[in-house]
Amino acid sequence: MALRFLGKDANSVGGDSPTLYATDTDTFIVQGWIVTDPDLLAKVTLDADQDVVEIPFNLFDHLAKDGLPGVVTSWLPPIVHVTDRQTCLIHGTRVTDPEALTHMAIPSHESCVEVPRDAIAALLEEGDEAHHA
Repeated sequence: MALRFLGKDANSVGGDSPTLYATDTDTFIVQGWIVTDPDLLAKVTLDADQDVVEIPFNLFDHLAKDGLPGVVTSWLPPIVHVTDRQTCLIHGTRVTDPEALTHMAIPSHESCVEVPRDAIAALLEEGDEAHHA
């Protein structure tokens, strides 16, 4: 799987931050913080090959670099929870592709999931009047 870097969390300190990549397989790789809170994890049903990561809303701003302008206005899957910290939990397939992983810097407090492009596109609304829900 080939990756194309789209961007990092705009508020990151020190370069360790959630990151967004586009793939050559019509998916996005979403790198975010590992979720350890049992109350949050209880809100998510995961298959054996799936995981959930927490990311800041501003990571979605980088979708425009892959032709998906607009802002998130829908909190449907792959978003499985919205926090009061301007972050959300994203659900997807755990990334295990060796080629992809060699191109990523993943700190020990982060993980990454693969999410279909059309699932992310369905969350967006285009236009100047759009805003985060």
